[in-house]
Amino acid sequence: MWQGKWIWDNGAPSPRNGWHCFRQSVRLEQPAPDARLRITADSRYVLYVNGTLVGRGPVRSWPEQLSYDEYEVGHLLRPGADNAIAVLVTHYGISTFQYLRGRGGLLAELLSATDDAQGAAAQPGQDAARRSPRVLASTDEDWRTQVHAGYDAHTSRISCQLGFTERFDARALNDDWTKPGFDDSSWEKARTLGPAGLSPWGMPVPRDIPYLTEEPVRAVRVERLRFTRPIAWAAVVDVRSLFAPESAAHANNIQLVGLLAARIHLAGRGTLTIGSVDDGRLPLRVTVDGVAPPEAAWSGERPERYAAVPLEAGEHLIVLDVSGQTHGHGYHIAFDSDVPLRVRALDDESDSAFTAIGPFDTVEVIDHQQTRELRRGHPAYARAAAAASVEELTALSDWLAPVPPALVNLEDTFTHAVWTSEARELPVPHELQLALAAGPDGAALPLEPGADTELIVDFGRELTGYLAFEIEAEAGTTLDLYGFEYMRRGWLQHTYQLDNTMRYVTAEGRQRYVSPIRRGLRYVQIAVRGAQRPLRLYDLQLRLSTYPVAELGRFQSSDALLERIWHISRETTRMCMEDTFVDCPAFEQVFWVGDARNEALVSYYAFGSSPIVERCLRLVPGSAFQSPLYADQVPSGWNSVIPNWTLFWVTACREYYDYTGSLAFARDIWPQMRAALEAFLGRLQPDGLFVHQGWNLLEWGNFEQPRDGIVTPQNMFLVKALRDAAYVAEAVQDQEDAARYVAEADKLRECVDRLLWDESRQAYVDCIRPDGSLSQTISMQAQVVALLCDIPQGERAARLARYLEQPPAAFVQIGSPFMSFFLHEAMARLGRYDLLADDIRRSYGVMVEHDATTCWEVFIGSSISPEQRADGLEEAQLPELVRDGHPSPPTRSHCHAWSAGPAYFLGAYALGVRGLTPGWTRVAVQPQLCGLTRARGAVPLPGGGCIDVEWQADLATGRFYLRVEAPQGVELDIAAPDDLELVLRELRIGY
Repeated sequence: MWQGKWIWDNGAPSPRNGWHCFRQSVRLEQPAPDARLRITADSRYVLYVNGTLVGRGPVRSWPEQLSYDEYEVGHLLRPGADNAIAVLVTHYGISTFQYLRGRGGLLAELLSATDDAQGAAAQPGQDAARRSPRVLASTDEDWRTQVHAGYDAHTSRISCQLGFTERFDARALNDDWTKPGFDDSSWEKARTLGPAGLSPWGMPVPRDIPYLTEEPVRAVRVERLRFTRPIAWAAVVDVRSLFAPESAAHANNIQLVGLLAARIHLAGRGTLTIGSVDDGRLPLRVTVDGVAPPEAAWSGERPERYAAVPLEAGEHLIVLDVSGQTHGHGYHIAFDSDVPLRVRALDDESDSAFTAIGPFDTVEVIDHQQTRELRRGHPAYARAAAAASVEELTALSDWLAPVPPALVNLEDTFTHAVWTSEARELPVPHELQLALAAGPDGAALPLEPGADTELIVDFGRELTGYLAFEIEAEAGTTLDLYGFEYMRRGWLQHTYQLDNTMRYVTAEGRQRYVSPIRRGLRYVQIAVRGAQRPLRLYDLQLRLSTYPVAELGRFQSSDALLERIWHISRETTRMCMEDTFVDCPAFEQVFWVGDARNEALVSYYAFGSSPIVERCLRLVPGSAFQSPLYADQVPSGWNSVIPNWTLFWVTACREYYDYTGSLAFARDIWPQMRAALEAFLGRLQPDGLFVHQGWNLLEWGNFEQPRDGIVTPQNMFLVKALRDAAYVAEAVQDQEDAARYVAEADKLRECVDRLLWDESRQAYVDCIRPDGSLSQTISMQAQVVALLCDIPQGERAARLARYLEQPPAAFVQIGSPFMSFFLHEAMARLGRYDLLADDIRRSYGVMVEHDATTCWEVFIGSSISPEQRADGLEEAQLPELVRDGHPSPPTRSHCHAWSAGPAYFLGAYALGVRGLTPGWTRVAVQPQLCGLTRARGAVPLPGGGCIDVEWQADLATGRFYLRVEAPQGVELDIAAPDDLELVLRELRIGY
């Protein structure tokens, strides 16, 4: 039972981008070495005890199953003195892809089993009351609270998936508030909301995974140093919240019809450049005094677009048409000119820079539900869009409203990072390079009057965690930081649709700062703005924060390229292990259900980690209130379904049972597996095939995956999921459902084979369209899935096997490493380990050639790759390194866990280690050559320990030398590759 109560301040129950301080002083007369502190909050907290950062949380959860954390803090408490418990609570006030909006709240209590009279731990045999933990402090009305004065609540969204960017003014409040002796008498008393168990949270549940790491990693070099001059004016508008304020309760797409208007005053005749470095998926459509810029005025490629318009001195009307569909990305808009300018809303009384016009219509879009068509024909919309003067707009006063200041970020750090009016590069001083090393020496950044100083530092590898720095500066200097993932020959690949920036305004003197916002990056661009004396840099770190793992899996071989690929695959998975698996550490940080199936297999082989897998699997059924098919990312305010993702979840549940042997898990999860599959079976149409109107994604390849119709791969994966479910049903002794699902799988397999095979093209079609016609495309994706799910038989199966060996040029090719995972599974099932290894070398070798330290999201040429050429990065006869222009970006995300398959396949097949029974009590050690002459490595076992394998093939003598080391009690099924004689040394560990 909790004694602590939920508390908050006396302000809004769910403030947008709220940063709130809570603290309590606790005096202990005796030591309490066993003291521990339980805590949870909505939305996130950072906990300090006596000024020491203790932890962050809670882990992402469904609101009614909110998790709490428990920390050992006795070593931080001081007997005979006041002790400060301080908590920074960040409340989003919106739903994200990690969080469903609740309300602001903090719940905590400090416990000890220490005997208060003696200052010693209670002993066995004492009465129950004395053995029960004593509550030393708990959240109640005696706690003090204040909105953190240093954090600006008027920042913009990081992305539609995440919360808000960070702007901190160190002059307003330093970290003394987390320490004993701080005077909080002017702070207000907290308001109690109610006891633990209060709605919307329910009774908090214990954290079910270990605490994440925080290990400092220093930057390795300064890549670039420049003086730059900023553009005149830049802002970000939250268009979605402006025109659909109710959308704070969810994270669904919004379609809208609306406009923004502003007045721009030019001090003289000049050229006004109107630009958007990232339009938030709403194309830049603008008129100036009622006239759209001509085509010749435009430059840049979307999402960066710029229009240069010559104008006379004086005031001009800018109208921006922001109609379209938005998921919550910021709408970046900026102005620059060769003469001074000023931006104002239409109303002189307004504090906002913009006036909103509309909305004339809005529609919430849920991808698996019917959506009415957006109405774009309102006459007032047409009049406003064509307005040439402020007077014409004020005639539509019923449709005009000032944009609330909270929805306009007038300090757009991202735009200033991307768009500068001038830049001059400098050689990097050696002392500045050394300032990044672990030592006491710092270095002053050079200054130029009227310019900003900008440097780019490289951490040497992709990382995830919290930026931290130590500097010395005069008060009021602005420090902008921008994290990104890829740089080549001086060119940056910007993180469009991810505002990965922060702004820090300095206090006077030497100071340290640790950002509370998680980021993924390899590089950081630092801009020093407004400095009157040089800022001195002493330290720059990223506090690497991942799920805690040991590097148990290992792989070395005669092929250095495969070794490197294995290592970047392992690192990709580690960087994408937070409180769940996430797709990527930078752009989204989202637990995508389908991605996690493949990530789990890699995690088993790289780290032997299973608690994070179980946590992910158990989260999924909590989305049943959104759809009986379950959502594709959880826990999330975006109500979205990808049927394949739920089918992969079913398979992952089976594979988790196979790896751990946990019957308790199988029994717990079986009812939820069965519920989902019953929902799928309920959507079979009369011809026996599954139909879903919605997002029928498999991967980003350019093949037909329509939102309506019969999509072939997901029907095939439903066959496999039914068989996997039958396997779990057998394990939990549900014989009736096991037999039924086998029968359903057989019926569906026959329907797929009969109805989705195109005899004329000798392949499975990608879909049957709603009008009954077959897909124009034929893809390798459909053929691979058919083989993997045992759909074809006889000659059809043989033909598809030949396609794997030599994919027909007319077929759509594999577009992402995610799909390659299924391709490699199919190759392994066919015994084509040579093809598997060669495809890994070819597909991932390109990443290694481009200095990748983690695996890319897509291959070049996929439907979402920024570079669409299928022939790599070449666009002319000249090599890229001597061509004009910048390099082509090869992918969006440069660290994507769905791409890390080689760390699994090389362990499972080059080392040959695969579990044969639940819990891996019997394990195959059957290495395959994979084009290698030798290999060695280790694969973790679920119960602890590893299987170590080392082999060497002597093809001249036909001998295969194999050394295997494994714990006692694990039965081994050992074999050499076909046609080679096994020479074995087997060692056992333990008694």
